[in-house]
Amino acid sequence: MTITMTAADWLALFSHYLVMSLLAVGGAITTAPEMHRYLVDKQAWLTDPQFSASIAIAQAAPGPNVLFVGLLGWNVGLNAGGLPLAMFGLIVTMVGVMVPSTTLTYLATRWGRENRNLRGVRAFKQGLAPIVIALLIATGWILATGVSYDVRNWPVWTLAVASAIIVWRTKIHLLWLLGAGALLGWFGVV
Repeated sequence: MTITMTAADWLALFSHYLVMSLLAVGGAITTAPEMHRYLVDKQAWLTDPQFSASIAIAQAAPGPNVLFVGLLGWNVGLNAGGLPLAMFGLIVTMVGVMVPSTTLTYLATRWGRENRNLRGVRAFKQGLAPIVIALLIATGWILATGVSYDVRNWPVWTLAVASAIIVWRTKIHLLWLLGAGALLGWFGVV
C-alpha cells in the first residue's frame, strides 16, 4: 500500500494522538477502536490487516503495552515512503501519545496523593473502573472482528466468554486458559 502524506497530514496525525493520549484512561490499548476509526476507516493510511498485525506484534513483544502506537506510526510511515518516514511516523505517534498523558499523570498523581481522603477523589477512582472495562471490551471487539473472526463463529465466542467467566469467578491461573485455548486452536476447534 502506498499513500501520500503532506506536512498537514503529519500534523493531523500528531494532533490526533495528542488528543488520544488524554483519552487513554485504561492505557493506550483502550484507544485502539478510535485509532482504527481514524487510521483505517477515515484516513485509509493503514489496512485492517496492517492495523491488527501491528497490535498483535506489539503485544507479543516484551515491553510496555504502548509499543503498538509506535508500530502503527511506523506502518503509516512505511506506507508513505519507506524507512525514513517509518521512523518519523514512529516518533510522531509516540511523542503525541506519551507527552500529554505523562504530564497529566504526573500532575494528577501528585494532587491525588495529597488529596486521597477527599470523597470526590475516591468517587472518581471508583467511577473510572466501568469506563476502562468498556474500553477494553471495545478494543477486543475491534481486534476480533477486524481480521478474520466471524461474529457467527460460535466456538470462538463461547471460548472467550467461558474464559472471561473462569478468570472472573475462579482462581485458575490465566496461563492454564491460554494453554487450553492454544490446544483447542491446534486441534482446529477454534
